[in-house]
Amino acid sequence: MMFPPKKQPFYFPKRFLYSINYTVLSQSPKPAFPHLSLLADKCTSMTQLKQIHAQMILTSRISDHFAASRLLSFCALSNSRDINYAIKLFKSIQDPNIFMWNTIIRALANSSNPDQALFFYIQMLRLGVCPNKYTFPFLLKGCSFCSIQSCKQIHTHVLKFGSDLDLHVVNRLVRVYSIFSDLTDAWKLFGEFPERDLSIWTTMISGYAQNFCANEALVLFERMVAEGFEPNGPTIASVLSVCARSGSLDLGERIHGFMIERGVEIGVILGTALVHMYAKNGKILVARKLFDSMTEKNVATWNAMLCGLASHGHAEEALSLFWKLEKEHIVPIDATFVGVLSACCHAGLIDVGRRIFYSMKESYGIDPKIEHYGCMVDLLGRGGKLVEAEELIKGMVWKADVVILGALLSACKNYRNIEIAERVANKILALEPHNHMVYVVLSNMYAEAGRWQDVSRLRKVMKIGKLKKMPGWSLVDGDN
Repeated sequence: MMFPPKKQPFYFPKRFLYSINYTVLSQSPKPAFPHLSLLADKCTSMTQLKQIHAQMILTSRISDHFAASRLLSFCALSNSRDINYAIKLFKSIQDPNIFMWNTIIRALANSSNPDQALFFYIQMLRLGVCPNKYTFPFLLKGCSFCSIQSCKQIHTHVLKFGSDLDLHVVNRLVRVYSIFSDLTDAWKLFGEFPERDLSIWTTMISGYAQNFCANEALVLFERMVAEGFEPNGPTIASVLSVCARSGSLDLGERIHGFMIERGVEIGVILGTALVHMYAKNGKILVARKLFDSMTEKNVATWNAMLCGLASHGHAEEALSLFWKLEKEHIVPIDATFVGVLSACCHAGLIDVGRRIFYSMKESYGIDPKIEHYGCMVDLLGRGGKLVEAEELIKGMVWKADVVILGALLSACKNYRNIEIAERVANKILALEPHNHMVYVVLSNMYAEAGRWQDVSRLRKVMKIGKLKKMPGWSLVDGDN
């Protein structure tokens, strides 16, 4: 039998499966086709792998752990992976070793059912197979979709099996605790680890950034630089996101300068982070210049620019950018529509906003979320379409929250519609009985209408409930 040259994709002809001399194979002193395990690494599809699998069964090569592990790696981890086939293959292997267990746990952690990774880990322990330092990062990734209790249980196993000093394991633990907003335990692990590298610094900074702890993230970033670590792309992206949220324009500009000075390549991720940072901090012209100079953009880049324009009142530019996005066949996501609906709201474009809102489902198959309904209620309310706004809220699949109801109540105040305002106020108070602002708004509306008895009644209710109007306050950050 002649095999194709190595450079060509390998494919077993079906007739080959039926032309094997089983007597010769059974009497052969050496395993037939010892190279089959190597061919598994060169597969380009599951069809090819299944044929090699069949040959391994026929030649008894499947009993060899190395050969079986090559099959398992392909069907579990390759681009052509088939998780269900991988599980069946794994269950057919007698006494799988730790490498095979790690392979299947890793595959499940990256699958649509990551909690299955924990189930296989438990089975592994029951069969007396001890995990190693490669097991826990995969397992913790799967547990990050479950619960923090599961992660803490795995943490105890990390200590029990002596993997608590492995950088990759601790790094994953810090990340998992950050995902569940347990920054105390994340910081404890980070602080107690003896030899920190750039990756774990980045993980801790990202954890603070994702949990809106801007000051902590910025302080840690400056400490990292002071200790001689040069930030890489992921670190810079995390800090720029913090600068966007916290309004730290000065630091963001210094980081941008650092990138230019060191010749850091501004690709899609860093370019998007810079556009977002400048747009959020009101530097719209700088953000737009960066946006236009980017040779490669993804939908997140378009969203950053579009939402930045919308939030700073540049409604026409935001809408123009949205139309351009459609012409370039960039598929918008739900965040895109939040930005464009906000732009319509700022410009008072009710008809345009209504058309875009209903096109989400009709043209793009995106079900409007509560944020989109909030934008539409605000848009309709500002335009005086109070009845339509109320009906839109009634038609929501979710229960309206205080933000949406508050937007409609504010619109009722502006248009002096006491009837709808009373209904909305009752819904808000059902959610938040001690919301003093509802009483204040209604009291002012009654006073404007000359309904002084109702004003007196509301003030009495506030007095009995010990509700006080909170004074307005502002916060300005200067010199850190």
